[in-house]
Amino acid sequence: MPPFLKFLAFDTSTDRMSVAVTDGARTWQHSGPGGAQASTTLIPAVLALLAEAGLALGELDAIAFGRGPGSFTGLRTACAVAQGLAFGARDGAGMPVLPIDTLMAVAEEARSQQAGAKSSTITALLDARMDEMYVQSFEFSDGQCRALGECELLRPEDFVPDAAAGLLAGNVFAVYAGRLPAAMPAQAEALPTATALLRLAPMLAAAGHCVSAELALPLYVRDKVALTTEEREQAKAAKLLAEVPPLSP
Repeated sequence: MPPFLKFLAFDTSTDRMSVAVTDGARTWQHSGPGGAQASTTLIPAVLALLAEAGLALGELDAIAFGRGPGSFTGLRTACAVAQGLAFGARDGAGMPVLPIDTLMAVAEEARSQQAGAKSSTITALLDARMDEMYVQSFEFSDGQCRALGECELLRPEDFVPDAAAGLLAGNVFAVYAGRLPAAMPAQAEALPTATALLRLAPMLAAAGHCVSAELALPLYVRDKVALTTEEREQAKAAKLLAEVPPLSP
């Protein structure tokens, strides 16, 4: 089987939209606002980047995208665009898609930033909103990346890093400052970027992780996406109560 070299990749699982294209030798990239805005800007950004790279959509080997967990709106946007582009490629014959876990992309981005670091284990922590975060550990060895267990959804106070956690990477350290454990391993700010997806794509594609366009589906770890009005009021009351100074004896 010939190697997979030419990829389009994008991630819209966070507040940053990231798009990148490679022809196997060079890489072109673009970033912009994510979230709900990505639904109107992702396709124009993809087309502009392909034009800049001088690549037609049908020339690509596969389309890689961040499948989640992350923003519900962002994940639906990424899956819909991946499906639409893949179905329309190669004169309607279609193209493979490559769903990649966003936490793996966070870990890969941190690994790339920390060149020369001794730790081969990276624990990704991504803000899940609603006072929770996604947590998953990965091991990098011999050019491969392996998940060490399933993705968990935790409150910051419930995260207990151990010696095996390795480097911590993500976007939770400022968001939940004061709520994370005091004794924390080394940390690196990192987001799931499209260039991280491109670095992971050849390995995952060679391992058989490409799927047909209709299987470009999101990975949801949380079923509940918002608090009810009553829950928001309860949280507000609890916060106000916590801020009231204790009575003097």
